[in-house]
Amino acid sequence: MAWTPALELSEAGSRCRLSLGGWAHGEGETLQQASDQLVMRLLDVALRFRQTGFRFTHALGRPNMDELSFVWELGEIAAGGGDIRPRVFGLD
Repeated sequence: MAWTPALELSEAGSRCRLSLGGWAHGEGETLQQASDQLVMRLLDVALRFRQTGFRFTHALGRPNMDELSFVWELGEIAAGGGDIRPRVFGLD
């Protein structure tokens, strides 16, 4: 199976926060709401990445190629009309 960033779940009061490797997060009153928001934000990042690419400053160091490959793959799935959820949540 291909590499996937770690999912992190945290709770504050009655709200859930689900984040994926620092690329995006989702929040909601339920885990489902948090995951829906996370997927929407990841779709936005992945499709923008496919359209424009990323520019990296040397001051930040070399980008993590596993993370970039993951985001690129999400963009490929979405561009082909697929659902990124199985890939994001390790169900593929």
